[in-house]
Amino acid sequence: MNTSFEEKSVWIQLLSLIVVFGSYFFIALRMILEGITNIKAFIPLFFIATVFLVIILIAGHIVAAIVHRKDKPDQQDERDRLIEWRSQSNSAWILGAGILVAIIGLVLSVQTVWIANLLLLFLFLSEVVKALFQIFYYRRGM
Repeated sequence: MNTSFEEKSVWIQLLSLIVVFGSYFFIALRMILEGITNIKAFIPLFFIATVFLVIILIAGHIVAAIVHRKDKPDQQDERDRLIEWRSQSNSAWILGAGILVAIIGLVLSVQTVWIANLLLLFLFLSEVVKALFQIFYYRRGM
């Protein structure tokens, strides 16, 4: 099956997010369960995860561009923008729910480390769902 560069890009983003931030949340949860509740202790972990994410995204897009160069080059068109918009629209409620959960957590005096990681988790989930919708729309057609 011939996929566009835009669809390949979404796959790269999805897999990178799952691997990098899946690892981040695994390690962060272990840290919290071990009693590490100072938010400053999570900064290096978040920094390393972000750097790895950027490196993987750059490398993945370079490989995709080299592989895709064989085909006719395409640019993002109206269909790509519509898919991205609709996918973002379908997944934005997750981020909104996360913000609401964080506000409730603040009202209930939940530790900052939980609030910060919950916000990050809901952002992560929102981006994963957005990518899944994009892949669905590319496969189903729009």
